[in-house]
Amino acid sequence: MRSVGEDPFAAYGVPGVPGTEAFWATAGAPASVPDGDGWTTLFLRRGSEAASIGFESWSDPVPLRRWSDTDCWYAEVRMPARLRVTYRFLTGDAAHADPFNPVGAGADRSIAATPDAPAQPHWPALGADGVLPLPRARIRWSSERLDGRRTVRVHPAGGGGPLVLLLDGDDWLYLHPAMTAFDSAVASGDMPPVTLVFLPSRDREAEFACRPELWEAVRDELLPLVAESGVPADRERLVVAGQSLGGLSAVYAALEFPGLVSRVACQSASFWWTPDTDPADPLGGPVGGAVAARLRERPDLSGLRIAFDVGEHEARMLPHCALVETLATRSGAAVRVSRSPSGHDHAGWRHALLRDVAWALA
Repeated sequence: MRSVGEDPFAAYGVPGVPGTEAFWATAGAPASVPDGDGWTTLFLRRGSEAASIGFESWSDPVPLRRWSDTDCWYAEVRMPARLRVTYRFLTGDAAHADPFNPVGAGADRSIAATPDAPAQPHWPALGADGVLPLPRARIRWSSERLDGRRTVRVHPAGGGGPLVLLLDGDDWLYLHPAMTAFDSAVASGDMPPVTLVFLPSRDREAEFACRPELWEAVRDELLPLVAESGVPADRERLVVAGQSLGGLSAVYAALEFPGLVSRVACQSASFWWTPDTDPADPLGGPVGGAVAARLRERPDLSGLRIAFDVGEHEARMLPHCALVETLATRSGAAVRVSRSPSGHDHAGWRHALLRDVAWALA
């Protein structure tokens, strides 16, 4: 417990006595101070009930401490160098964004970053109350192969161009402002004009687990609908972008549907997956999983451009990803490899998404 003083958090740029109006007037987003080879970051919450901080795929929840009998709750969290992480305040069964943090991820999440985490150009700071713009074009897709209906939104960034299929599209529509970010990247010249297709998932484990039905449906049902929508799009150049299980599915599509997918941008792909993955320890199986086994057959990937990215704080993911990266290179693919300053977290995938889609189209 911190000792009581007039300015106990002044080192973080928050002077004054906790709980006073003067103190809250200076409170802001989480602030960090150097601590050895990493950082200690101050989180503040104003309220009357106990709470904890829930971090996405990085740490166990951290309880907030109350300052005396005031409405000030705080936690000083030790963080490694180069970390960007999604978090939320947990109270009972409810989750809340940080009202002091202008960088949100949907209505109940916020994003914190250590001072040495690289910037994420093109992604606007949008708080929890912000309203994300949505593409005007909508496709009502009733899929026979996938046995269901879904709404697919389409956006021609910069007037449209090569198709970029964003798996888990609803995350990039409603939690992270991908439409705005791609528009900015195109306007700045960091990316050519593209046509974004936001593909929502209904059952991620069923659709993304190396099954052909999704990609048969994309090829035979969805892409013709995109062509009929009137939105300018170059179907001959298709980039598939996916994360986690979506990244696994994107690479699977490149291996099994090379006539459809020849450009991939995948972040933190679930290369641990096998048909008999142990649910008690999914990352404990064969390194590289089913994709590595397929790549050992040495398929000809000379026509494939694939960008791999994984969080540098995803310790157990790194061996799986490294083996697949090596095997893909040996099979002739043009490969780009990078590591993002994050865990298994959209907050870290955002910059890699833009950068690697642009590279795949180079």
